[in-house]
Amino acid sequence: MSSQNAKILKFGSVIAVILLSMAYLAYTGVQESKSYYVTIKELGGMGDGVYTKRLRVAGNVQPGSIRRTGLHLEFVLNEEGRKLPVVYSGTDAPPDTLKDDAQALAEGEMGRDGVFHAKHLQAKCASKYAPKVNAPAGQPAGMTQSTSPAQSGGSGL
Repeated sequence: MSSQNAKILKFGSVIAVILLSMAYLAYTGVQESKSYYVTIKELGGMGDGVYTKRLRVAGNVQPGSIRRTGLHLEFVLNEEGRKLPVVYSGTDAPPDTLKDDAQALAEGEMGRDGVFHAKHLQAKCASKYAPKVNAPAGQPAGMTQSTSPAQSGGSGL
C-alpha cells in the first residue's frame, strides 16, 4: 500500500469517527429532550412506565396550595377533581403568573412517592387576557370610544 492510500484511509477513518460521534450526540439529545404530554387522569393508567418517561402535565393550580422557598416551589395541580402534588426545583425562578386557579404546565418526572418533580414550569393567568366587563357591545375589549378631531370640533393639528 502506498503512502498516498494510507493517508486517504487515515483521513477517511477520522471523518467516519467524527460523523458517528455527531450522530450519537444528536440521537441522545433528541431522546433526552423528548417529553410526553399526559393528563392527570392518564398518569394513573400508565403503570410503571410513568416513572421512566419525561412528562408534561397540565392543570389548574389549587387555591392555597402554593408554597415558595427561594427557587423551590410546591403546589397542587387539579384537573376535573384529580389532584397531583408538584415540586419544582429548577434553576430558573418560578413564573410570576403562577397563582391560585391559574393554568400551569409542569415538565419533569413522576416520582415513586406520588409527587411530580418538575424541572420546567409554564403558567398563564386567564384573568389577564379576559375581556373588560364594561366594554360597550360590539367593541373589542380594551378599546375605548374616542372621537376624531372633526367630531370634537378641533382642527386636527
